[in-house]
Amino acid sequence: MPGTRPERFAKAAASGADEIIIDLEDAVNPEDKERARDLALEGLRTTAAVVRINSVGTPWYEADLAALSGATGLRGVVLPKAESEDVIAHVVTALPPGIAILPLVESARGIQNASLIAAADGVTRLLFGNLDFALDSGITVRSDTEDELLYARSALVVASRAAGLPGPVDGPVPEINDDTLCSRRSVRALSLGFSGKLCIHPRQIPLVHQAFAPTAEEVAWATQVLVAVNGATEGAVKVDGKMIDRPVILRAENILARR
Repeated sequence: MPGTRPERFAKAAASGADEIIIDLEDAVNPEDKERARDLALEGLRTTAAVVRINSVGTPWYEADLAALSGATGLRGVVLPKAESEDVIAHVVTALPPGIAILPLVESARGIQNASLIAAADGVTRLLFGNLDFALDSGITVRSDTEDELLYARSALVVASRAAGLPGPVDGPVPEINDDTLCSRRSVRALSLGFSGKLCIHPRQIPLVHQAFAPTAEEVAWATQVLVAVNGATEGAVKVDGKMIDRPVILRAENILARR
């Protein structure tokens, strides 16, 4: 949500989203940058949130970091246009310990350097800027499942896993009134290894939650697997005639962890 709209902060916090992001970047006009920063700092006193700062190289980047270094209620910082580990190192040193660092990868160079970005000290999770990435890469998305961006999404998932991070967070669906499309793309993101999805409107939040939550059938299967494993005394374990090995056990544990 724009930093210039402090009246929305508390409402966003009560929306059911896992995190709320106060935006100082794309949603704020250049002439309003300083005011948005001041309003964000004021809002953080009563509403804990993540803040998307302006990207490195802009006139507001250093001032954003300096202001947030002592902010109350700051849970994390989204670093837009993340393309190198050097910038991340600077952000980490500028902020107090314990602040989540969330690089937003949204360019061809960022995808190329995804492994370095994910492995940088202080990084908590990667975010995918699907809209800006498509623009930067000259990609025209025509499919509902955004198959044109499959390589970039897979690169972020692999980089996150290799660095020991949780699955990345997928970019938003701009068509805020198309619930079916939001649900379909959320399910697709989950199947690719993403752990969540950015929302740009409150109506998208329950759709994303539903897509990423395990189905009743998945929960029943996972429970059956773990009960069988925990009750086994020796030898191989079977469920529904299928052998249960370590990857199956881990999948069952992951399903129940998503509830």
